[in-house]
Amino acid sequence: MVSHDRFLLDQLITKIWEVNEGEIIEYTGNYSDYEHQKELERTQQQERHENYVKEKQRLLSAANEKMKKAKKITQANQSMSKKEVNTPANRMLMTKQKDTSQKSVQRAAKALEKRVEQLEEVKAIETEKTIRFHQPKLLQSHNKFPIMADRLTIKMNNTLLFDNTSFQFPLGKTIAITGSNGSGKSTLLNHIIYYREYMTISPKVVFGVYHQLDYQLNKNRTVLEFMKEISHYEQSKIRSVLHAMNFTGNDLKKEISQLSGGEAIRLKLCQLFLGAYNVLILDEPTIFLDIYSMKALETFLLHYKGTVLLVSHDREFVKRVADHRYEIQEKRMKQIY
Repeated sequence: MVSHDRFLLDQLITKIWEVNEGEIIEYTGNYSDYEHQKELERTQQQERHENYVKEKQRLLSAANEKMKKAKKITQANQSMSKKEVNTPANRMLMTKQKDTSQKSVQRAAKALEKRVEQLEEVKAIETEKTIRFHQPKLLQSHNKFPIMADRLTIKMNNTLLFDNTSFQFPLGKTIAITGSNGSGKSTLLNHIIYYREYMTISPKVVFGVYHQLDYQLNKNRTVLEFMKEISHYEQSKIRSVLHAMNFTGNDLKKEISQLSGGEAIRLKLCQLFLGAYNVLILDEPTIFLDIYSMKALETFLLHYKGTVLLVSHDREFVKRVADHRYEIQEKRMKQIY
């Protein structure tokens, strides 16, 4: 089985093959076991890196001390010739002894430096940088419930989807809307954005919207140019967000019209988080995302200051990011938590 559905992998899988840079690494257990083993590997690698750095510093410090000692012997040897010594024979003997001692110390220093070169380098683990999204003052809202519905009723093609349902979505929270196929999740999002009958929307709300399979980007711009045009953030923040969504190196120079479906979805999500919005509406944003990108999206959501409404069938994703979850049951919105 090939799947990015972590809930499914937890329920069914007993062994995982990770494909990474042309190699297959085998892990026993389900996805949660795999994550635990990967975290243990990271911890062990960091410990090995710290031990490598300590040993390297110890050897270099010892070599430096040896070289200082050799330098002192040389200086002493040079000053001795200026002093009075009983006989030429004694002078020659003492000089020879100091020359021998100096070379011995230098050899010891070089041996230590050689050991440093022979140490197997252990790289530090890459730490995830926290990306925070500040809001301009013009976009900040103080309404405790920027989106509210009072006895909302929605019909679609003579089918009643919602019947006198009421709800209040709180400011600055991530709200997940779940329900069976055909229950009206996407219809509700569209009603909030475009129709608003029976709705009270704060006048300061500025929606940023991602629809299902919303990745048609046809402009003749590179990835970086496109993001710089639509964002008020500085270039370093833009690059950090793109990097988190796996746009690196030459990816930033790609024409957005030439991006694959998965790449376009990742770019669209970056656009929403860096755009001038204060309410994001995400309809199935994880479709076609790999697990690496899903985790980046989860990080974005956890540090986003605005309000988020999302629809997703990915139960693990919802569990990780949602502050509140509503489920559509019997044509009503029921708050689960």
